[in-house]
Amino acid sequence: MDAKAPSRKTIKTGTVVGKTMMKTVKVMVERQVRHPRYLKTIRRRRTFLVHDENDRCQLGDRVRIIETRPLSKLKRWRILDVVGAAGRASRTENGGRP
Repeated sequence: MDAKAPSRKTIKTGTVVGKTMMKTVKVMVERQVRHPRYLKTIRRRRTFLVHDENDRCQLGDRVRIIETRPLSKLKRWRILDVVGAAGRASRTENGGRP
């Protein structure tokens, strides 16, 4: 009876599109659905406010997010891991110029 049930928290993958708040990023999740009548595949997008405790995400990163308890009025997700980092140019001593 004391055995833990498996977690039923939803996991989604998306792209970081906003990073203006402290410890919070905006993640856009895109999914494809078929139109019920015309059967055309349609892209649906939704943005989520996601808790990023260590500020490890940058704009353009691909991240996995997991559902969690309400952290604020609009935050119900947190970063699980960074799947792919956005392409960032490496800076040299002279400001990135050759």
